[in-house]
Amino acid sequence: MARPFKSEPSRPLRKIRTLIEIYWGKPISLVVSPDGDVKTFSTIEQVHYWLREKWPVTDTAQICAIDRVEAAMECLGTVGDARSAFLGAATTAGFSPFETMDHPIAA
Repeated sequence: MARPFKSEPSRPLRKIRTLIEIYWGKPISLVVSPDGDVKTFSTIEQVHYWLREKWPVTDTAQICAIDRVEAAMECLGTVGDARSAFLGAATTAGFSPFETMDHPIAA
């Protein structure tokens, strides 16, 4: 006896996504509150999340930083440009670099 033809796959087809990790370089630590709270950004994804969800001001520096970070995440721009734009946005947001003897500022 012949088996009936099955027109649908036995499991749903999923789009295959290739994820790559973008090397962010040395972590960047910033003082992010008047109380002296320090946030260390060690991945480009952390930077992207903060710029989009936790940034205290919306200005051209923030928008530029988001654009540069997203370009770097899509391999259409350099991480150096993204880091520079992020540090510029941090300055306009009132964040200051955190530096100690064993933790120099990474640009």
